[in-house]
Amino acid sequence: MSAAPIPLYSDPDWNGIWRARQVLHELSKHHDDPSHNWNKRENAERYASTSRSEYDERVETTIHGLAVTKESRVLDIGAGPGTLAIPLAPRVKEITAIEPGEGMAEILSERMRKESITNISLIQKRWEDIIPARDLSGQFDVVIASLSLTMEDIRLALRKMDAVSRDSVYLFWFVDMPFWERMYADLWEPLHGSPYHSGPKADCLFGVLYQMGIYANVEMLPLKKEYRFTTRDEMTAFFRRRFNVTKPEQEQVLDDYLKPLVRTEGSEIVVSGDSTFAKIWWKKNQNLD
Repeated sequence: MSAAPIPLYSDPDWNGIWRARQVLHELSKHHDDPSHNWNKRENAERYASTSRSEYDERVETTIHGLAVTKESRVLDIGAGPGTLAIPLAPRVKEITAIEPGEGMAEILSERMRKESITNISLIQKRWEDIIPARDLSGQFDVVIASLSLTMEDIRLALRKMDAVSRDSVYLFWFVDMPFWERMYADLWEPLHGSPYHSGPKADCLFGVLYQMGIYANVEMLPLKKEYRFTTRDEMTAFFRRRFNVTKPEQEQVLDDYLKPLVRTEGSEIVVSGDSTFAKIWWKKNQNLD
């Protein structure tokens, strides 16, 4: 008896998988949450305040791991309120910060003025809308996209990043669901009767790069998230807004979920969780297909 033929499998379309997951993620009802609208100044202020305290260790680790010098030109894609750009500015020659959110851009500009930083230039556009020949001045030694990879066509976005870099590209993205996303995954269907769709993760991103002929380096890093409140009423109000809780039965679902997660540290109420994100980077010695 002859052996059965070995089935042939085609490579998965990682860019298509990324796009499908991102589209589903964008359609998830959690985007009714106004706290993630970065055009609003109050949301940008809250994020900026958190990034200067909760994220200090992560920011320092991120910057320490970049191959930058005093002569480096840096492109920071999705710069937010300057989480990386502000502390990185004294260590490099210049930074171009790409940030589409109006509130985030306002906070970044104000921080630059307050701290007398003159080597950051801000472009208030989405990366998808950037035309390098028109919007950027030449190539950059280092290109960074830190937790800002929300583009549907990630392959096109990565091609553009690689094209504008003369030396290295650094991506930072989620490996598993971060704590805040696990909360949505756990709560959205019990609260609203519809499933939550997680966005694409680092495995998909690496697959896209691999199919582009970029064999990137990967390092796993811890990602911590904390919510801190002065009172339980403040905590309850925050999470009710975030998860669009308006009915008594929803309040009970949320209260039951939060109860084992809440702890007290001194005078503060804390809800926190850990996850993992990836540092994915490459030098410009790989060829694209």
